[in-house]
Amino acid sequence: MRLFENINIDFLGKRKLFYKISASLLLLSLLTVLIKGLDYGIDFKGGTEVIVSFNKPVELSDVRMAASQIGIGNVEVKTFGTTSENVLIRTPLQEITSEQFDEIVTNLKAAITELIPDTLFSIKEKTINSIVFTFPSPDSANIVTDYLLAKGFQAGLYSQEETNTDVIVRVGISDLIREGLKKKFKDYSFEIIKEDKVGPKIGKELRRDAIIAILLSLIVILIYLGFRFKFVFGFGAVIALFHDVLFTLGIVSFFNGLLPGLNLEITQSVIAAFLTLVGFSVNDTVVVFDRIRENLKIHKTMDLKDLINMSINRTLSRTILTSGTVFLVVLALLLFGGEVNRGFAFTFLVGIITGTYSSIYVASATVYDWSMKRKKGKIEF
Repeated sequence: MRLFENINIDFLGKRKLFYKISASLLLLSLLTVLIKGLDYGIDFKGGTEVIVSFNKPVELSDVRMAASQIGIGNVEVKTFGTTSENVLIRTPLQEITSEQFDEIVTNLKAAITELIPDTLFSIKEKTINSIVFTFPSPDSANIVTDYLLAKGFQAGLYSQEETNTDVIVRVGISDLIREGLKKKFKDYSFEIIKEDKVGPKIGKELRRDAIIAILLSLIVILIYLGFRFKFVFGFGAVIALFHDVLFTLGIVSFFNGLLPGLNLEITQSVIAAFLTLVGFSVNDTVVVFDRIRENLKIHKTMDLKDLINMSINRTLSRTILTSGTVFLVVLALLLFGGEVNRGFAFTFLVGIITGTYSSIYVASATVYDWSMKRKKGKIEF
């Protein structure tokens, strides 16, 4: 299927206008990142992230007020997904204090005594994040385990032996949050559906490694295109990739939290989207460069500007079909892929647009201007 078969657009004739447009967009992107900043996810910032699912919609302000009174530091509360029943609570706290631990133990004992008298069980062992209770019989241990699970505690049998009489309960930030929310939302039922914990040191290392991964990918692409074509082609492609990454980063920063359900935190999946858009953009650029090299060998006396324009026009059909198809697929992922895939899909969606644009108005235009200044319009293979 071929589209625009006989089209003849003077792309390079408008390159200075698009240089100005690109420079303006990049400046706005940098200002957005500097002023609004980037919202790092739990992967890179460190801390604890808890997702609470309520049985009916709740006001974020009420959840924020209840969470701030628990004593878990600077709490961040936002909607998780597209409904107001699911709430994400983030705190920089990694572990609970001894006082908070004792409070949870008291609540555990109170929950157990709703089933059996406190004289029939005792605490066998305590650690920083768990507590082990012992009971008079395996049956009572099984009953208490099921009951605590129904109450939302992270309970389980200490061992799977038939004679086991011990129950272990994991204690963490989510237990503290659950107990705090119970006091505020007495008319609601809710459950903790997820708890993630990342140390600040690990988060810092992941953030550094993500930056290194993106920079190394750009360097390797420069080397690869320098060998496959000429250095000027590699330089033009890398300039275009920097353009794509910076502009997309600004868009992610600007739209983060702007629309309901659009939480664009910088997570590992978003970093994967940036690496994917780098690969997608350079692939589109290489197709154009291949056609330029092919035409340079065939039309040796042709003016370089006309030759590059002709090469872009002849690859335009392929570019629109490929980019358009991928765009529709990623758009479907953005709309129907759920909260987990939304950050990746949005980032890559923007990257498809910027990658297609930069292949023409940044990479190819840079090759032309470089060649005119350094090579006097002559490129030989």
